[in-house]
Amino acid sequence: MGQVLVVIGDRLGKGQKVAAGVEAAGGKAIVVPGMAADMKLGDVMKAEGASLGISFCGSGGAGAITAQNKYGYKAKYGMRSVDEGVTAINEGCLVLGFGFMDKEELGQRLVEAFNKKYGQA
Repeated sequence: MGQVLVVIGDRLGKGQKVAAGVEAAGGKAIVVPGMAADMKLGDVMKAEGASLGISFCGSGGAGAITAQNKYGYKAKYGMRSVDEGVTAINEGCLVLGFGFMDKEELGQRLVEAFNKKYGQA
């Protein structure tokens, strides 16, 4: 299946640290630019054929819920820890909604969990 493509949408236009973690784990990251980028997450995932989407906003939900409703991606949102994200991937979620958590560890561990679940090394 090749490299995991992860789209990152952050309400404040951030996400660069998570992207660095994605790439450290061998994935490819697309950071959606600009304010309210979380609301474009599903659109960019669909356009790019992404494997995984990560949304960040205060509540940890808006972008993930929008991607789920518009495109049917299985989503989990309102998360506040890396471990919750790993569990969501293991449950088959492809869109993950977090409160603001632009940390390299998050991107790296999510890609590692995705690769482990879907058999990519």
